Amino acid sequence: MHGEYKIPGGKLVVVDLEVQDGRIAGFRLAGDFFLEPDTALHDIDRAVEGLPAEADVATIAAAIRAALPPGAQLLGFTPEAVGTAVRRALVTASGWRAFDWQLVHEPPVSARMNLALDEVLTTRVGDGRRAPTLRIWEWNTSAVVIGSFQSYRNEVDPEGAVRHGFDVVRRISGGGAMLMAANAIITYSLYVPASLVAGMTFADSYAFLDDWVLEALRSLGIEATYQPLNDIASPLGKIGGAAQKRLANGGVLHHATLSYDMDGQVMTEVLRIGREKLSDKGTTSAQKRVDPLRRQTGLSREAIIARLEETFVRRYGAVRGTISPDEYADAEALVASKFATDAWLHRVP
Repeated sequence: MHGEYKIPGGKLVVVDLEVQDGRIAGFRLAGDFFLEPDTALHDIDRAVEGLPAEADVATIAAAIRAALPPGAQLLGFTPEAVGTAVRRALVTASGWRAFDWQLVHEPPVSARMNLALDEVLTTRVGDGRRAPTLRIWEWNTSAVVIGSFQSYRNEVDPEGAVRHGFDVVRRISGGGAMLMAANAIITYSLYVPASLVAGMTFADSYAFLDDWVLEALRSLGIEATYQPLNDIASPLGKIGGAAQKRLANGGVLHHATLSYDMDGQVMTEVLRIGREKLSDKGTTSAQKRVDPLRRQTGLSREAIIARLEETFVRRYGAVRGTISPDEYADAEALVASKFATDAWLHRVP
């Protein structure tokens, strides 16, 4: 069995192993990491050898730490990364290049249609009817998108939303509210099969699926890092956040919103959570918590999206794709039956 795990912002960890009588055998670790002393590589191999095949990441990491000699230095990887690679080998996880990726960037649709498309395309990837896909959102009306489990009345100021022209909609993934002002954010969705993130914890899968974004932002001179659980940040503040939904058929939705520009005053008048988070952090304005890409780069939103697309294509060989008429039709039906209904919007009052 063979498993690989590219640590976000770090090195590649590769493991090869067998399972004999329910235990790991013939274990070998490799990768482009750094390790001192050299002999510690054999210590790691011996630590994993003989562990139960059902050992989780924490158990594997603990065994490795116990076996390392005093003063050993692991650079670019961790014992947990080895454990993740082992789990991915044992569940036959797939790498990015195992798939034929599509990149979709189509004309604007409503926020509700964007949300419906997320569900439709994730379902189709899970069913095997669509290739794994990266989709860049475009929208034609401003909206507040609240998380699946958020309370409408706790998160949104309805009067503020109406005053500033924001529709309010609810998505299928968890997490916090997104303020989708026109030309002020960059949102993308990844629709992937579960095998791509097999063997990973939820926390690890967030950073894994957004690693290409960090590379793209760094190529623009932004010191982008991933802050667990789901934030992309710079030294001066948060750039964006991600959310996930995993469907029973094996489709995984991972989508993220990056701040391109913002009006902190509007945010605090439309979102109640904006006020609470700001007071909790002891800051006096939204601008001090968020570090928009426009301020950092001076580039247009379109130029930043182009760099994101270029990076994804180069790393994973994606080709341009489209959303089919029947996929749009399914999404329109889902808007009518779900995303445009009060029952869905107020499912958590």
